[in-house]
Amino acid sequence: MNEDTRMAEVSSLLAILERYQGLHIWVVGDLMLDEYVMGAVERISPEAPVPVVRVRDSESRLGGAANVARQVAALGAEVTLAGVIGDDVAGAELLRLCGASNINTRAVIKLPERRTTRKLRILGHSQQLLRLDWEDVKPCAVQATVRMISKLTDGPRPDAIILSDYAKGVLTAETIAAVTGLRGTGPVVVDPKHRDFTRYRGATTITPNLRELEAAAGQTLDADDTAAIAAAARPLAAAAGLDAMVVTLGDRGMLMVPVQGHDVAVPAIQRAVYDVTGAGDTAISVLTLSLACQAPLLAATQLANAAAGVSVGQIGAVAVDVGSIRDALAARPDGKIFRRDDLATRAASWRMAGKRIVFTNGCFDLLHAGHLSLLGQAAKLGDVLVLAINSDASVRRLKGPERPLVPQEDRAAMLAALGFVDAVTIFDEDTPLEVLQSVRPHVLVKGGDYRLEEVVGREWMEAAGGRVALVPLVPEKSTSALVERIREAGNSS
Repeated sequence: MNEDTRMAEVSSLLAILERYQGLHIWVVGDLMLDEYVMGAVERISPEAPVPVVRVRDSESRLGGAANVARQVAALGAEVTLAGVIGDDVAGAELLRLCGASNINTRAVIKLPERRTTRKLRILGHSQQLLRLDWEDVKPCAVQATVRMISKLTDGPRPDAIILSDYAKGVLTAETIAAVTGLRGTGPVVVDPKHRDFTRYRGATTITPNLRELEAAAGQTLDADDTAAIAAAARPLAAAAGLDAMVVTLGDRGMLMVPVQGHDVAVPAIQRAVYDVTGAGDTAISVLTLSLACQAPLLAATQLANAAAGVSVGQIGAVAVDVGSIRDALAARPDGKIFRRDDLATRAASWRMAGKRIVFTNGCFDLLHAGHLSLLGQAAKLGDVLVLAINSDASVRRLKGPERPLVPQEDRAAMLAALGFVDAVTIFDEDTPLEVLQSVRPHVLVKGGDYRLEEVVGREWMEAAGGRVALVPLVPEKSTSALVERIREAGNSS
C-alpha cells in the first residue's frame, strides 16, 4: 500500500470516529468493580514467606460490562447499562463511578441476596502479586432479569446493543433471547464466554479470543494459521445465525470472518504492551460504535484493532479516547497532549506501573534555554514528566493583553516535541492547583526564583505525601527579558 492510499484509508477511518457522537448504546452483562492496591515490595514478612507491600496508592475502576459502558461513554456516545449488583459497599461504589462516567444506570438492579462482583489486585512495582475475588456466579432469577429488561426498555431504543458476557449469571439464554429480540435495525455485538455460540442467536457479530474459539470449536488452533482459524469460525458463526465473527488474536491483531465473503487479517499496531486487562472491552466498544454508524465491517475491525492497541499500552482497564485512536491510526502513538480527564486516567496508569510522576507548570511563551534547563532538571527527578501550561486567556490575565506571543496549541506542540516531556495539558485557571490535584504527582517542581511558601499546591503536595523541589534557573534567561530585547532591536532598526 503506497502512502497516498494509506492516508486515504486513515482519513476514512477518522471520519467514522467523528460519527460516534449522538449514538445511543445499550450495554447488558456482568458488572464488576476492579480495585487496585499499589505499592513497593522491600522485604519478606517475618510471619510467612510472602512479600510485604508498602501501600502507596489505591484506586477503584469499573470492570466487566461496566467498563465497556465507560469506554462507550468516553468515545462520545450515550450509554445505558443493564446488570445486577449487590446491596453492598462495592455496589454503591460501582454506581458512583458510573455516575462520574455519565453512564445511565436505570437498568442496574440491586439484589440483596447477591454480592457485587469485586476483583482486588495487589501490585508491587507494577507486577500483580495477588488477586482476590468476591462473586456469585449462579444464574440470576427470572424475576430479576425481567425487571432489568423492563427498566432497560423504559427509554429510547438504542442504535446498537453490546452483550458483555463474563459468565457471572446475568446473561442467561432467556435473557439473551429477550434482549436480542429488542434489537430493531441496529447491530448486536457479543463478547462471549460460553463455548456454545448458538446461545447468542439473534446477535449479528461476536468477538471471541482465540482461546474461546478453540473451546467452541473443540480443537487447538495456531494463532499464525488464519486460514485454519477462519475455517473453524465460519461454520460456528453460521450455526448461530450470525453475520460475522471477529476473532481477537492478541499481539497478532484480529481476524474478520464474515459468514458470506472472504476473511481478512488485520495486523496489530505494534506498541509496548503493559497490560492486556480491558483490551477486549475497548475493542468491542469501538467495533459496535462503528457498526452502529453504518461503517463496513472491515473498517469497524480496523478501528477496534487500533483502539485495542492503545489500551494494552496502559495499566489496568482504562477508557481509550478518540484522540488516542486518532494518534494510533496516524502512526503517532507518542501523542502527548491530553485533556485533563484523559491525563488523570493516564497518570493513574503510570502510578500503577510504579512510575514516579514529576509535575511542573508555566506559561512557556517563547521557549528558550532557561525553559529547557528547568524541564531537563525536572525530568531527572522521576520517571514521567507532566507539564501543565496556562491557556491563552490565563496568560493574558497574568501577563497582560499583549501576551502570549505564541498561541496555546503551538506552545503545547513544541513542548510535547521534547523527548523528556511525557505529557502536556492546558489549564484555563489562574493557578495549576486543580490539574495538580487531578494528576497527583510525586514531585512538584518550580524554579529557584520561588520560595517554598510561595509555591501553589505545596501544602496539598505535602499532605498527599509528595514533595516540592526548587531547581536552579539559568541566569538572565526569561521570556520577559527575551521580549524586551526583541522590542529594543525593533526600535533601533
